[in-house]
Amino acid sequence: MTAMNTKPHYRTVWISDVHLGTRGCQAELLVDFLNEVTADTYYLVGDIIDGWRLKKSWYWPESHHAVITNIMEKAKNGTKVIFVPGNHDEFAREFVDMTFGHVDVRMNDIHTTADGKRLLVIHGDEFDGVVKYARWLAYLGDTAYNMAIMLNRYFNAARRKLGYGYWSLSAYLKNRVKNAVQFICNFETAVAHAAAKRKVDGVVCGHIHHAEKRMIGNVLYCNDGDWVESCTALVEHKNGELELLHWADMRNMAMTYIGASDTNSSPTTAGLGRLLSLFRTAQPHNKPKTTLARQNAASARTGQNTPMGKTA
Repeated sequence: MTAMNTKPHYRTVWISDVHLGTRGCQAELLVDFLNEVTADTYYLVGDIIDGWRLKKSWYWPESHHAVITNIMEKAKNGTKVIFVPGNHDEFAREFVDMTFGHVDVRMNDIHTTADGKRLLVIHGDEFDGVVKYARWLAYLGDTAYNMAIMLNRYFNAARRKLGYGYWSLSAYLKNRVKNAVQFICNFETAVAHAAAKRKVDGVVCGHIHHAEKRMIGNVLYCNDGDWVESCTALVEHKNGELELLHWADMRNMAMTYIGASDTNSSPTTAGLGRLLSLFRTAQPHNKPKTTLARQNAASARTGQNTPMGKTA
């Protein structure tokens, strides 16, 4: 029972591309993550609030308000919170180098890990030629993307009725489109190159909704993903080790492992962070084969070479 009451604590947590104000935002899962994981420092790496979408139509349910309230409470209680605005919440760039509600707003930042690595923290839209040079095309792409997210929402509603966990149809389609895959590769290379010019050891960014952690040349490239498709975060352990957490996949595996029967429970009422603690403290050789199969399948879907929740 001890594991059930232990919340994971990290030195640093990076999240981005939450897109509060859109129907595709997985706010309930993010609230669960924020409730069940603690950290010394949180980085909000852009596109936390989708100002583009809110200008077109107002959508702000209680779960979206809960995300903001949770983050502000952490900052008020002494947790360091740094907000690096993205292109969808670019309105906040007018307040760079200011502090609001104990949250520091910065255009970018240099984070030093516990083992001495210097990481450039940026949103990344400045490396997206479409956003930088053809703003009208970016808005067109945003409309198409939101249509894919809408399909994803209906698809997962059907999966829940059938007793299945969350799975991103939109991410699957994106990762199968050749041009999208090439764009991701070009983006990652450009960001890593810029980090090398800044003479840092690595870079943490968001923007493209594709969680990744790998070496590009001599630069450690980290993308913390998003909370629309993959529900991912990058975390730093107390020894400086960096890890990608795929919260939705880990939630599904944790509930499967303990034999949870009520798959329709909301993330908050299920106490998924505590289920996760139990799952991750279990001995690997005691895992059922079905769980390992699901874990490997999840790894294959997201392009990771290691199981979800393990260091990439």
